[in-house]
Parts: sequence; C-alpha cells; structure tokens
Amino acid sequence: MQSLIENLFDNKPAAYTAADRELFTQFLAALNAGRIRAAEPDPAAASGWRVNPWVKKGILLGFRMGVNIDMSVGTLSFCDKDTYPTKCIPAAHNIRIVPGGSSIREGVYLGQNVTCMPPMYINVGAYVDDGTMVDSHALVGSCAQVGTHCHISAASQIGGVLEPVGALPVIIEDDVLIGGNCGVYEGTIVKRRAVLGTGTILNRSTPVYDLVRNTIHRATEDDPLVVPEGAVVIAGARAITNGPGKDWGISVYTPVIVKYRDAKTDTRIQLEDLLR
Repeated sequence: MQSLIENLFDNKPAAYTAADRELFTQFLAALNAGRIRAAEPDPAAASGWRVNPWVKKGILLGFRMGVNIDMSVGTLSFCDKDTYPTKCIPAAHNIRIVPGGSSIREGVYLGQNVTCMPPMYINVGAYVDDGTMVDSHALVGSCAQVGTHCHISAASQIGGVLEPVGALPVIIEDDVLIGGNCGVYEGTIVKRRAVLGTGTILNRSTPVYDLVRNTIHRATEDDPLVVPEGAVVIAGARAITNGPGKDWGISVYTPVIVKYRDAKTDTRIQLEDLLR
C-alpha cells in the first residue's frame, strides 16, 4: 500500500479512477483500524517516536481526490469532501459519544472505552488510545497521537501537524492529564504520566523551565520540545531583563515544571476515573 499511495501522491493523474478510489478506501480502513499511523513509537529515535510521511501523503491524497458533497443532517447544514464523512462508531468498542454536537472524522482511530464529551472534535489521522477522555470543547488535531487513559480537559487543543509530511505531529503519551484551556502545538511530545496545569501552552518557540532538575527543555531545529515523564507543568512568567521591557517591568509567558508526579498528584486526579 505504501508504494501505491506514494506513487499516486507524487504523480497526480488527470483524473482519479475507480481503482484509485478503492486504494484510498483501503487506506482509510487501515487508519480507522489503527493498522497504520501517521506517527508511531520508535525506541531507536531520540524522541522515542518517528513520523510516517507516506501516511500523511495518503491523508492529503484524500483531500485532493475528494469532491464537496452535501452532508447535512436534518436542519444542520454541512458540506465536505466525500472522502471524509463522519466516523461510524461500532457499538462493540464501548466508545461513548455523548449527545451534543461532537464530530469525529473518518480516518481516526479510537480505542476501546474512549469517552467523548460534547461538543468536541477529532480530526483525520488522529490516534486516540484505550480509555482516554476527550472533554467538552476540546480539539484533537490532524495526525495527533494520544495514548491510553489520558484526559484532554475542557477547551484544550491538541494540535496536529499534517504538513509538511515529514514533520512529527503532537504526541501525548499514556496516562497524561491535559488541564483545561491548554494548548499543545508544533510536534511537541508530552511524555507519559505528565500533568499540564490549566492554561499551559507548549510549542517549539517557548522553552520549559524545570525548577526541579535545574534545566531548560527546548526544541531544536531537528528535535521537538519534549516534556519529561511525570512532569507537572504550570503556566508561569519570566521577567525581561534588559531594554524597555525591564524598565517597564514586563514579563513573558513561560511554562514551568514545578514538581514531578507523586502519590499526592495521583490522588487529586483519580476522581476522573469515575466519569469514564
């Protein structure tokens, strides 16, 4: 499948054939089943993850070959590419999609016992593993990878990264708590059991100051920002130390690691298990 997808992506035909459409249908089914992923764990990689550019090409191919159609439901009007309808959820997977305006696109993998609170949105290529909760007004972006038993709290945004095809999407590993109104963008990796406090924003441009280990975590030209395993990160501020900023007493936003997860942290967040 990889070579066929890459060839069709790199050599755009004058018109797509029924065989091309069938290839994409098989590709989408593999995405839905989790047999292929836009990114996957790789112990040999420095970050522990590697991107699969050909999968991203396949997703983009679906937009290229698709045509806009009416997808309206009752009085609610929707128009989108016919290659990406809303996802059909098998009852046997015990996935809860609570009524109230949520949407999940085809090409999304949802594990067993995932809970989706309305309204929320999961975009194509995302991978959301077993037991995770996506809360109200939350977004899981294109190709984002979310592990088991995570909580993506209300109004949080997990960015994707569909283009460029070689760029690593946002990764949220197992047992991570993303607090309300957080944002994780630009290929950032949040390692397992980390906790992001309310309003924490993570991206390639903003270093994370680790008060516990006396270090600064930064993205580089070749590597993403990586939040360490078990880190508890909150929204902080750092004073500008020169020029007018210093004179005016201005500070800039920065995420800060204030502790690493312990039994007290686990006790404070265990109530969420009752909602699943």
